[in-house]
Amino acid sequence: MKAHTKETQATMTPQKSLDFLKEGNIRFQNNLKANRNLLEQVNDTSEGQFPFATILSCIDSRVSSELVFDQGLGDIFSIRIAGNFVNSDILGSMEFGCKLAGTKLIVVLGHTACGAVKGACDDAKLGNLTGMLAKIKPAVKAVVEPQDNSLRNSSNSKFVDNVSAKNVELAITNILKDSSVLAEMFNNEEIKIIGAMYDINTGKVLFYD
Repeated sequence: MKAHTKETQATMTPQKSLDFLKEGNIRFQNNLKANRNLLEQVNDTSEGQFPFATILSCIDSRVSSELVFDQGLGDIFSIRIAGNFVNSDILGSMEFGCKLAGTKLIVVLGHTACGAVKGACDDAKLGNLTGMLAKIKPAVKAVVEPQDNSLRNSSNSKFVDNVSAKNVELAITNILKDSSVLAEMFNNEEIKIIGAMYDINTGKVLFYD
């Protein structure tokens, strides 16, 4: 499989880009890989890159977008931050990826058993981590069940995963609210913005489409 070129990127639509990621995750789940020469792709992309998707995911070592979607060099922009939330710097990166570099799809990828989400659920405090986890707490508050505070913590795996899913939803809401550039592209159907959840036990990505 060759690296994307300006010509192949131009053939990508938002839906086709999503289909590429879905197919890649199926290969990953089945321990298959597309036939690609990464060193050849280094050469192919040395003078330019033409990725088709921008993916925001957690820093978790088990959730590498390039691996779980079986993508090569030059295929995706990968933005990573603990808890996969958005801020102005990340929005700027997404705007670059879509408006200037031509990606057709934004995926906000959460994952099960997320450590950052667990920290937010437990109101963990540690240096700069305290302020970072505050960005995830709106998702904790938005998940209303269970109401028993003794069950609203990291020991309740179902609660943690529900907060992770809500955190993905809120990230998409914030993208559309805080980036007029991306909101306009989305409304014009130039890009698709979608949430997804990676299961660390199976390797499967559930897309919220």
